[in-house]
Amino acid sequence: MLSFSPVTQRRWAQFKANKRGYWSLWIFLVLFVVAMSANLIANSKPLLVDYKGSTYVPFLKSYPETLFGGELETEADYRDPYVAELIKKDGWMLRAPIPYSFDTINYDLPSPAPSAPTADNLLGTDDQGRDVLARVLYGFRISVLFGLALTVFSSLIGVAAGAMQGFYGGKVDLIAQRVIEIWSSLPSLYILIIFSAMFIPGFWTLLLILLLFSWTHLVDVVRAEFLRARSLDYVRAARALGVGNFTLMHRHILPNAVVATLTMMPFVLTGSITALTSLDFLGLGLPPGSPSLGELLAQGKNNINAPWLGATAFFSLAIMLTLLTFIGEAVRDAFDPRKTKL
Repeated sequence: MLSFSPVTQRRWAQFKANKRGYWSLWIFLVLFVVAMSANLIANSKPLLVDYKGSTYVPFLKSYPETLFGGELETEADYRDPYVAELIKKDGWMLRAPIPYSFDTINYDLPSPAPSAPTADNLLGTDDQGRDVLARVLYGFRISVLFGLALTVFSSLIGVAAGAMQGFYGGKVDLIAQRVIEIWSSLPSLYILIIFSAMFIPGFWTLLLILLLFSWTHLVDVVRAEFLRARSLDYVRAARALGVGNFTLMHRHILPNAVVATLTMMPFVLTGSITALTSLDFLGLGLPPGSPSLGELLAQGKNNINAPWLGATAFFSLAIMLTLLTFIGEAVRDAFDPRKTKL
């Protein structure tokens, strides 16, 4: 059985005391697990196919149509009635609950795209006939994974920069602060737009571009903690005993700075997701066709006659960002030394 220190137990109790943040964490985890399982929930390919006693997994591997008695050597189109009938004669298919992927076009719409919600498309379709619910699931997953990756990398750089400034102080701190002030004063949005127009958009390209400006968020917090802690008695004693600078920073001061960092990270995550959504809304984000909440917002703006597009994108983003904000408030309470709830 896992045992936690009294400090960790107190922080967890303080986190749970914030009911809004505690339940937001569980709701967000459920939504995140559902989004991570998007390939099993929303997919145009069957999850399993049993044909003549053999089992196939089409959503993981491509199979030619000839394998099921067809005529084409290309990958089988399982939505084609001809292929479905071939498989049905000598087997069966297990489809996903939502028989559409994020890029699947529904050609059997009751009205021209974008079409209103129906029993087949619960949240309707976009202007290209793609299922909105499937795109929301995949878009939620990309947004959260992108935000988490950007938060982790920017936190690593920001913590390292703040630690160097606060620990060494003097000229190192002075020069670094001036550089950060100049860098932070640059019009980041315009630079992001220029970079996005210059390079081929992609997940890692956008991550690198946004990382150029997001790492400064935690520098001041970590720097202040290192400036305060480096003059404390236990740090002076360790230095007098011959402990090296790296060990002092890593073992003696950094654990205290991590507290402030963890408090800020949910809000950094929220900003990262918002930045990606903004670029996608402007058409400078992920490649065309990628599942994106920002692109869905843009479709809602361009198709006022289809209110379900804008409403779906708005509520998806509002729920996600609200949950993360509530979680951030609970984390801040958990690490607040003035709160002593046990």
